[in-house]
Amino acid sequence: MIILSVKEVSKNFANHIALKKISLDVDEGSIFGLLGPNGAGKTTLIRIINQITAPDSGEIFFMGEKLKSAHTGLIGYLPEERGLYKKMKTGEQALYLSMLKGVSKYDAMRNLKYWFERFEIQSWWNRKVEELSKGMQQKVQFIVTIIHKPKLLIFDEPFSGFDPINVNILKDEILNLKNNGSTIIFSTHNMASVEELCDNIVLINKAEKILDGNVKEIKKNYKSNIFQVTLSNLSLQFREFLPQQFQLLDSVNDNENTILTIKLDENLTSNDLLIFLVNYGNIHSFIELTPCMNDIFIETVQQSEKEKQYI
Repeated sequence: MIILSVKEVSKNFANHIALKKISLDVDEGSIFGLLGPNGAGKTTLIRIINQITAPDSGEIFFMGEKLKSAHTGLIGYLPEERGLYKKMKTGEQALYLSMLKGVSKYDAMRNLKYWFERFEIQSWWNRKVEELSKGMQQKVQFIVTIIHKPKLLIFDEPFSGFDPINVNILKDEILNLKNNGSTIIFSTHNMASVEELCDNIVLINKAEKILDGNVKEIKKNYKSNIFQVTLSNLSLQFREFLPQQFQLLDSVNDNENTILTIKLDENLTSNDLLIFLVNYGNIHSFIELTPCMNDIFIETVQQSEKEKQYI
């Protein structure tokens, strides 16, 4: 089931085009990556989904209905630019914000106690927000974002300011939310996190959608038939008989082993390479080198920029 559907949404600010006919669908119970360089239009789209601003054209449907003000309470939004009242006590503020989202005082206290203990910040309940580190403040805001158990969660750069240990803690919690039925839109520049967490993505550049789809399928489509093989006792004669369809990209000696990186013509398979190499050495490992999302991100954006130059 599609929980959120964006249909040809456009938005202009003065002489700046923020979004140009953007369309996307977010599946219920999935983690959806909203990607793009700075200034691509991601935050504008997030603000439109949260009804902070309105599109100039296009429509958005949420849970099968046209997006309306009543849906606001079903969406949790953690913005990139955080904001808490510095002089308020941490627990008092978390309780206040939870109740603003319609959670009863009893349920809010119970749930906040659970989350404060889970994030190991319970000892800071009566301390002022300004006394908390940036990471602790972000934990509080994460808790307040999810406290009312919204149908859709939108996290804009949720790992900003966190150390690696707390990043892993937050990743685990995001996956737990998904496993418990939450749908998550996840905007980040951290492509490693995209590969770990996201089911599907859309990539926006200069207001336009330039790539979308399932993460695994996208990586598969960008494969370039490159393999890395580790061999021992490699005969130097292999170079003399290396077929033209095998392009040797790199050869590195590592103690008694040799690591070869070879690109195959499109009409060849890994079996063809193995059959050839087994005659010239002992194969210890054989892996296909697939592009990471960071490489795909850069390549797709650069290609989009080139295409715009010729329009």
